[in-house]
Amino acid sequence: MDLIWTSLRIPVEDDGLLRTVMARKLKVPEAMIQGLRFLRRSLDARKKPNLVFDYTVQFSLEIPKKEGYRLITRIPGLKEAPSEVPVVWSKPLKKLGHRPVVVGSGPAGYFAALALARKGYRPLVLERGDSVDERTRKVQQFWQTGKLDTESNVQFGEGGAGTFSDGKLTTRIQDRRITEVLETFVKHGAPSEILFLAKPHIGTDILKNVVKGIRQEIISLGGEVRFRAKVTTLKSSGGHLQSIMVNCQEEIPAEAVVLAVGHSARDVYRFLYGQNITLERKGFAIGLRVEHPQTLINLAQYAVEEHPLVGPADYQLTYKDAGTGRGAYAFCMCPGGKVVAAASEEGGVVTNGMSEYARDTNVANSAIVVTIGTDDFATSHPLAGLEFQRTWEGKAFAAGGGSYHAPAQRVRDFLEGRVSDDFDLPASYLPGIKACDLHNVLPQEIGEVLGRALQDFNRKIHGFTGPLATLTGIETRTSSPLRIVRNEQGEALNLAGLYPAGEGAGYAGGITSAAVDGLRMAEHLMAHYALME
Repeated sequence: MDLIWTSLRIPVEDDGLLRTVMARKLKVPEAMIQGLRFLRRSLDARKKPNLVFDYTVQFSLEIPKKEGYRLITRIPGLKEAPSEVPVVWSKPLKKLGHRPVVVGSGPAGYFAALALARKGYRPLVLERGDSVDERTRKVQQFWQTGKLDTESNVQFGEGGAGTFSDGKLTTRIQDRRITEVLETFVKHGAPSEILFLAKPHIGTDILKNVVKGIRQEIISLGGEVRFRAKVTTLKSSGGHLQSIMVNCQEEIPAEAVVLAVGHSARDVYRFLYGQNITLERKGFAIGLRVEHPQTLINLAQYAVEEHPLVGPADYQLTYKDAGTGRGAYAFCMCPGGKVVAAASEEGGVVTNGMSEYARDTNVANSAIVVTIGTDDFATSHPLAGLEFQRTWEGKAFAAGGGSYHAPAQRVRDFLEGRVSDDFDLPASYLPGIKACDLHNVLPQEIGEVLGRALQDFNRKIHGFTGPLATLTGIETRTSSPLRIVRNEQGEALNLAGLYPAGEGAGYAGGITSAAVDGLRMAEHLMAHYALME
């Protein structure tokens, strides 16, 4: 009998005895528990320093169903595992005349391409930036020298923006495709624990190799991946996609294209608007990056400076501002990480957070951001959010001295309105920082709300606004500032055959949800178009 057991709790130090605990509670020999699979593991630190793992597991017992139902009645959290319902696909309406094209090699693009390749569609993937190894070299060069490649950077290139992050795989969506996404990551080198951890992460170091593995699978199945291949326009006839232009000079016939360009492809948004593709404004959030010693966060969350069995602590913080109605929250929290330069355009400073798998820098960082609504934009133009971002990135660039140095300030000084004369915790951001009043690189109301949020967070985590807390700015790329509107078949309005996908299309927020959306758009494409002859 297949069973699922939720809320199976065990002290962290006894984690290796899970099967023994299960057998004792079930009153069966350990050997009878077969096919044990972790579905989820979360950490309960409410009674710190006594930490507890909370498991959900699936397993089989070779017992009659009648006896199994008696166990279910007796043991809280135990239930019969549901049977999987097979997915039924409809027959495609048309045959492709040309291979499908996927624009972008982030999670949405690569998972769309992988789904197509696995079904024999032999997709062509076009990426404006470099392969992940060359891209890494360009990014390191930018961090060390301030020399920016606007086509290959933290935002653009193989793997997408998530490649230079914490590699977080947490998502709030519920979707059958999540398991496929995680299993694909594991197949290509991610640790198997991501299949069950409540807060899984890969780390940028491992994610780079995972990305290369996915590329190789696409190629092995007949697909093709081209780098430094920037899509510069679309050509259509009668409302149907006909071809795409690459690097302003090569025309590629294509009646089916998955557009997965990421939330920073501002030039793509512009040409889509110029070609009457329906776009709509969308709110997002902006703010600053805060850094603390990791031991400060560990003490607050675990009541010890270091816990070798659970790793560095993270946090989730939210605040609702009574005066303005705006929300503020911690975003992209990176334990044991660093703050990185994430600009993709000349003349703008953008911050982001990154951790490697080990999370061993001893510094915690997170964005503290405040919600922005469409009413905050200067106009009702669909691209107004993009210009809002650019305006404040430009102010941060100027405040940092015009060399991609980030403006920085101690949290205490930010709250008291004075420029910092030193930093007890030096900022990790490269190429470097310049002390300034960060209120000058934020809209006035946003800075005021952020200040009140920081004070609220200090009540939840002692020392959050203390002398060892440093701020850098500005964080603007939390999500896409617009949405490419699509119909029930996944196609862009006004252009049949174009399938906008992922964060850049405004339908995802993070690696996992973007990958899921890429799979969803590939399914839409395959439901409409059969393989070409």
